Amino acid sequence: MGLLTDSVKDVGNGSRGVWGGCVRGLVRRKQVDSVHVRSDGKHHQLAKDLTIPHLIAIGVGSTIGAGVYILVGTVAREHSGPALTLSFLIAGIASAFSAFCYAELASRCPSAGSAYHYSYICVGEGVAWLIGWALILEYTIGGSAVARGISPNLALLFGGEGSLPVFLARHQIPGIDVVVDPCASILVFIVTGLLCVGIKESTVAQAIVTSANVCAMLFVIIAGSYVGFKTGWVGYELPTGFFPFGADGMLAGAATVFFAFIGFDSVASTAEEVKNPQHDLPCGIGAALSICCALYMLVSAVIVGLVPYYAMDPDTPISSAFASNGMQWASYIIAVGAVTALCSTLMGSILPQPRILMAMARDGLLPSFFSDVNKRTQVPVKGTIVTGIVAAVLSFFMDVSQLAGMVSVGTLLAFTMVAISVLILRYVPPDEVPLPPSLQGTIDSVSLQYSQSSGLINRKSLDDHVGASKDSVQPLLGKKIAQVGYPIIKQVRDIFNEENRRKIAGWTIMFTCLGIFLLTYAASDLGLPRFLRFGVCGVGGALLLCGLIVLTSIDQDDGRHSFGHTGGFTCPFVPLLPIACILINVYLLINLGTSTWVRVSVWLLIGALVYAFYGRKNSSLRHAVYVPAAHVDEIYRSSTDSLA
Repeated sequence: MGLLTDSVKDVGNGSRGVWGGCVRGLVRRKQVDSVHVRSDGKHHQLAKDLTIPHLIAIGVGSTIGAGVYILVGTVAREHSGPALTLSFLIAGIASAFSAFCYAELASRCPSAGSAYHYSYICVGEGVAWLIGWALILEYTIGGSAVARGISPNLALLFGGEGSLPVFLARHQIPGIDVVVDPCASILVFIVTGLLCVGIKESTVAQAIVTSANVCAMLFVIIAGSYVGFKTGWVGYELPTGFFPFGADGMLAGAATVFFAFIGFDSVASTAEEVKNPQHDLPCGIGAALSICCALYMLVSAVIVGLVPYYAMDPDTPISSAFASNGMQWASYIIAVGAVTALCSTLMGSILPQPRILMAMARDGLLPSFFSDVNKRTQVPVKGTIVTGIVAAVLSFFMDVSQLAGMVSVGTLLAFTMVAISVLILRYVPPDEVPLPPSLQGTIDSVSLQYSQSSGLINRKSLDDHVGASKDSVQPLLGKKIAQVGYPIIKQVRDIFNEENRRKIAGWTIMFTCLGIFLLTYAASDLGLPRFLRFGVCGVGGALLLCGLIVLTSIDQDDGRHSFGHTGGFTCPFVPLLPIACILINVYLLINLGTSTWVRVSVWLLIGALVYAFYGRKNSSLRHAVYVPAAHVDEIYRSSTDSLA
């Protein structure tokens, strides 16, 4: 019996048809980048310069944008009231579910690509392509939208709207309804240049800008607390109480402010550049998210206490709160905080995209142009320049604020797929590893050795069995009883043997995800007939509950202990935590709106065509040979010995 798996032996079988090959192409999975993969000499490696402080700077800088300076007023007025702090806390806990999943996969699979990389390893090439394609959209639109938001806030420092220098101010092109923003494109080019210099240098610059933003938020907290204690916290002394919109309003506010926590996933995209990824990546992700949550909660607690929630200015809630207490000068500090927050977020939006493009190009799904790493700076300079040019052009000509919802789709899809990948890793981790066809001779040699040794072992076992039968002095009846045993127990054990356990776990994960979709869709679509809505909710809830019970009852796969790079962080409370993460993210995805999904569907359709005509045909796994994971190191050792 050889090492080649049956699924790969059949790839060359033409009788299965073209469609079978296409399906197999969509589900083929790649190997966790190991020392063998990275030492192939085809690509220059990224610089391993990042430590925990660098990762915290990237995470906090990418997460805390200028939205927090506006979000507190909008959410407090429309949803949460004085309970805004609890809304931020609930949203932070929900974000932590995704952060736990990212932390485990980032420490096990520390390579560029983030959610695209994890999906490719755990789910398959087709899903990984869609996730990577969606992330490209997310970071392109996100970076352009952030850049367009800088000039209005920068104008406040120069005395108000229209006070920027001519070469920075917005201008409308006569005859067409297009407003160009030179300031946005100039800032994008500056950030692109910083990112091309080197990962450590750009991270230090981001840390400086982020520190200025954090100082502005600390000013709001400290000065606001002083004013609050002086005036008696009038925002909390209201007849409507702490929950004017009820618990539903507080939860609706949490769903809105959840998007303020998006950004920590940028840390995972730098995994290949971290000195000690097994330790530093989980610490960096956790510390960044904790700092953001604490700052959000403290700022919201202060602001809703200074001004009654119904009297907040929805556009400038923090500046207005200080102005109402005689501190008009505070608006300049807050404007500095908003500008630095946007600049830091802009860096966090452009930073991950070249690394995702590089990862996809390494896998053959995009042109090799994007996989080039500069020898001196050790960053993907070509991909960074292309990303910067596209973002600069979009931010110069287009008002992309209407497309901002598409950013959320990419993020939530990535969060969902990362949580699913954790379930797959724990219950059905890949037991087949793709190797390059250049190792075919070594694989055949090792396979032949195992076939011969297997034959010897089977022959010896047969001789031992015959000898034992001849020498046995036990009565025949005793032997029969020993062989029969307890058939019911044997059947139960057979049901949960390793092969069946993997099948049960795989199908359970799939039906659990289906149940989550049905439950959240029926709960969100109020236009469905009442009986149909409750029926679909019941079916979805039953699938979800049964899936949770089954996954909790069966054992996790032993292969999880040796999957990827061991010794790092492991996600707690599996399967409950990943399933809760999937539930939250799918609910938010469904509620993004029809117009957003129509735009995203067009982008994903374009991606599917690109994959069909380019990615599928140029995939690095197209001619890969799959072998059991347990024999990979032995094959590489044999290959090295034969070359020595």
